[in-house]
Amino acid sequence: MRRISHCLLAVVMTAGLAATARAADVDPLLPKDTEYVVHMNFKQMLDSDIIKKYAMGQIKQALQGEDLKGVLDTLGLDPLKDIEQATVGAWGKGEEMNYIGVVKGKFDTKKLYDGAKDLASKAKDKVELVTEAVDGKDVTLVKMTQDSGKPAFLTVADDSTVLLGSEKKYAVAALTAFNKKEKAKLSKELTALVLKQDDKASMYFCGVTEGKLKDLPASSFDGLKQVGVDGEKMKEQLEKMNTVAVTVNVGKEVKFTAIMGMKDADSAEEFNGTLDKLVDTAKTFLPLLANQPKNKAIVADLTKSLGVKAKDKDVTLSFALTAKAIGDLAGSDE
Repeated sequence: MRRISHCLLAVVMTAGLAATARAADVDPLLPKDTEYVVHMNFKQMLDSDIIKKYAMGQIKQALQGEDLKGVLDTLGLDPLKDIEQATVGAWGKGEEMNYIGVVKGKFDTKKLYDGAKDLASKAKDKVELVTEAVDGKDVTLVKMTQDSGKPAFLTVADDSTVLLGSEKKYAVAALTAFNKKEKAKLSKELTALVLKQDDKASMYFCGVTEGKLKDLPASSFDGLKQVGVDGEKMKEQLEKMNTVAVTVNVGKEVKFTAIMGMKDADSAEEFNGTLDKLVDTAKTFLPLLANQPKNKAIVADLTKSLGVKAKDKDVTLSFALTAKAIGDLAGSDE
């Protein structure tokens, strides 16, 4: 039963892994301290043409792994059917990073807790059931100790919502917010950013970065000199980045878009110029990868679609990969 808690955590946080845009919802269970929001629409990804054709086999094979399959069977959980989407709110940095995860799907509460109890009996150092009073009632939480030694706490809000917290108090606070049907409490800036995201996206990540990029080590940019980019200037430009939003859409093709919100239009133009140089350099070296047949389609896609542009305060970096490029990389014979 080695790595039980790691497998359990992975199952809940991930699934083992184009309609008209509609604004994303601001999850009311995320705490006001949240600085970054990640949303993953597993159901949409698993239903997409590319995943079905080129990745479903590998995903199913991974879920049949000895450790993971045993955990899934014990919990009575099928990630491919039961987990639909997950939203994670995170704050802090490095070792001090905390989070709340809200996983939506179809869950059998009794099976999950019975399974967790069984796992705890076999690996007490990795899985433990703890009781906490929430709104005057005793609630069971599953404490999972990761390989790093850092714990995570899971609890089931109802048969469609599972909560995960980096600390017990955060999981309890999320459950309390769920029970009381509290309103969203994210900052004004982060709320506005989330509302700009497309709820039909396969995945999006967004966060308010204003004032948080000043500690980037200058040495991280030293290598940029070789491609004609002033690393020190790029560091200064990043310090003027107020927001970031990354969107990935998986359907008949894969589309990637990153939008960096800068301090002002001048900062956007300057940062756009730097990224433009990096894109041009990348396109110069891309043909070298085309020597291998499996890379030809992806090189063609990136050469055609990889680009950067500035509009008002925003700088947008984007590219798209066709099904053929994905298929070639995955070793498809088609």
